[in-house]
Amino acid sequence: MKKHTMELRVAGDREIVMTRTFDAPRALVFAAYTRPSLVQRWLGVHNGWTMPVCEIDLRVGGRYRYVWRGPDGMEMGMGGEFTEIVPGERLAATERFDQAWYDGAAHSVVTFDEQDGQTILTLSVQYDSAAVRDAVLKTPMEKGVAAGFNALEGLLASGTIAELAQGEPA
Repeated sequence: MKKHTMELRVAGDREIVMTRTFDAPRALVFAAYTRPSLVQRWLGVHNGWTMPVCEIDLRVGGRYRYVWRGPDGMEMGMGGEFTEIVPGERLAATERFDQAWYDGAAHSVVTFDEQDGQTILTLSVQYDSAAVRDAVLKTPMEKGVAAGFNALEGLLASGTIAELAQGEPA
């Protein structure tokens, strides 16, 4: 199995685009991205962080909410609203952190493209301004997203995800 890494690039003056290939069919990657019991196992849960709150109302106009807890008890929350859903192919949503560390909101689009049994996931985040995008790029965001994607790869490779994905409604 080839080791995949995340690629990050900027697009236009307000957008960050991150791409990562996973050795799994897109139905499983989509399930891991949209089912709370799976999201809690990979998204931002590294270096002692956990996700005690993971709520996903997967419908256009539905909301999601994540709360992470650090090893010191500090909490960080974020949420938003789904603006577009194409099951297995595309998710679009707004994004806002509880403790706003940048001005305004962001809008993310995640696409899931399958080729030869692998899924190419592309996460595009557009910010309200170039200044905000540039400020985000100066944070450890890239390292955190890459770590999350590595955890997702591990979850997908564990062989348990297909079983887990079937036990919970999308």
